[in-house]
Amino acid sequence: MRRHLLILGPPLAWLLLLVAAPLGILGLIAFAEAGPGVPPFIPPLAWEGGPVWQGSSESLATLLADSYYLEAFLRSLLTAFVTAALCLLLAYPMALGIAGARPGWRLPLLLLVLLPFWTGFLPRLGAWIGLFRDGGWVNGMLGLLGIGPLRLLYTEAALHAGMVHAYLPFAVLPLATALLRRDLALEEAAADLGATPFTVFRSVTLPLSLPAAASAFLLVFIPAAGEFVIPDLLGPPEALLVGRVLWSEFFQNRDWPLAAALALALLVLLLPPILLFQRLGRRA
Repeated sequence: MRRHLLILGPPLAWLLLLVAAPLGILGLIAFAEAGPGVPPFIPPLAWEGGPVWQGSSESLATLLADSYYLEAFLRSLLTAFVTAALCLLLAYPMALGIAGARPGWRLPLLLLVLLPFWTGFLPRLGAWIGLFRDGGWVNGMLGLLGIGPLRLLYTEAALHAGMVHAYLPFAVLPLATALLRRDLALEEAAADLGATPFTVFRSVTLPLSLPAAASAFLLVFIPAAGEFVIPDLLGPPEALLVGRVLWSEFFQNRDWPLAAALALALLVLLLPPILLFQRLGRRA
């Protein structure tokens, strides 16, 4: 028992300190009332000879009553789903290429996948702005073909291009790891029995890699649902995403209780797809 405590104690303490405690504080702030001061809210718990609850559910009621926030949540989940699906579609051929390369080429190819992380996040977005702006490289190339100029920046296409570029490595790495560990004898047996390469992929490779695909989807979907920098710099002005709304409530309106309620609501909305894909991965 003592040995188990020594092994499990540090990670449990780490989780309590960095996960459970911040979520508990966030929950308390969600039931506070906005007010002047630093921090800009009235704590829901007071001490008057003992703990006294003086919280309010006004922020949660605002989320449920105003369709503005519902639209932000739905659009954020849709954007995250499209981003994760596009990342999976692009990650599979990349991961297959890495797994099928010669051993000496695999590490350089993985480093190329990680290369975007070697530069800052904002400079990468600046590069996309340079590509998509009216006088940018894309419109310049289209102009040589007699097309355009097209409005590319601040569109859904630019938003998804930036999102996929930012999160694609998170999908490639787990897929490449799973494909490197797969049993090639199964694919060779299917090919010997007359299966085409597509049939081998559909009936052997894809089922074997489904747990990794579920993990890759979640690794992209979860952070993409709360993204606000990419939509703000590349997306259309009317793109109402929960990350933008949360940032506005926290920093501009300084309504910390409503911002905390938004964050908790987003966490609750992310739980069903997380549990669903975990179950699909286990069944696969």
